[in-house]
Order: sequence, then structure tokens, then C-alpha cells
Amino acid sequence: MATINIFTDNLYKNWAIDEKDVIEKTRKMLGFYIQTLGEKSCLAGEDYDTISLDIVFCDSVKTQELNRDYRNKDYPADIITFAIFADDENSFVFDGEINLGEIVIALDKVIEGANRDISNSKNKEQELFFLISHGLMHLLGFDHQTEEEYNFVIQEQKLALGSINYEQI
Repeated sequence: MATINIFTDNLYKNWAIDEKDVIEKTRKMLGFYIQTLGEKSCLAGEDYDTISLDIVFCDSVKTQELNRDYRNKDYPADIITFAIFADDENSFVFDGEINLGEIVIALDKVIEGANRDISNSKNKEQELFFLISHGLMHLLGFDHQTEEEYNFVIQEQKLALGSINYEQI
């Protein structure tokens, strides 16, 4: 199994994220995806020893700026991914390392999403890991432009969340 390096940065001051826990659980989910989807992902056929990615926590003002500046969409998002390895045909493995890219999550939107859940079945941590699992799928090259692709992504997310004992999501 490859070494998985995950770097986090919390720019959102209203939620003191347990970054060590986030890194540990994200590493487990990514390991799960590599094991189950590796040959279907952007990693297929690649020779690597290390995978790295970044997770940035911010607010929806920042995701709106990123959406506007990089995606020509002027609205706040709960998550934005910059899938470097999956989206760039010139991506390469450097010294045995693959940089998958970056996941940017608006924590105020995570809190809103958890509060909006009328069944109260999700708390903000579960909502957060749901979004991280979704971002990982994008970094690995999976999209959801069709209903079939969407269903596939959601099903895989449920399995990955089960790997960190969040299967009730």
C-alpha cells in the first residue's frame, strides 16, 4: 500500500476541526477507494509509492470566490475540488509521488447542511466526512454528470463511509 500524505489547513475560525482525526479518517477512506476502485480510477496503471492531497477548510465566501474565479459560477459551494492528477492529461508521477489535488470545504455550509437535515440523522462531523468522501471520488477521477454516475458515486461513498464507521449516512 502506498503512503498517503494528507495536509489540512483550517481557515474557518468558528469550528476547531480535529485535523488529526480528519487526516486519519480521510486516509482510511482513500485507502478503501484505492483498494476497491484503483483500476477504475485515474491511478490505474500508475507506478507510485506516495499519494498526497490537501484539504482546506474555509467559509462559503471563499468557496464563492473560488467558484467565480475558477469555474465561472458565482455562488457559494459546500465543496470544491481541484483534481490535479485526474483532470490534467500532463499529470505525472514525480519521484514516486502523485499529488491528487485539493479539496476545499466551506464549514459554514457543512453546519447548515447538518442543521437542515430534518431527520436529524446527520451531525456536522458526518456531513463533513460525507463531503470529504465525495471530494476524494472527484480527485480519483469520478464524476456524476448522469444519474447512473451519480448513483455510482453515492454508493461508493456509502461504502467508504462504512470503512470509518459512518455507514448510517
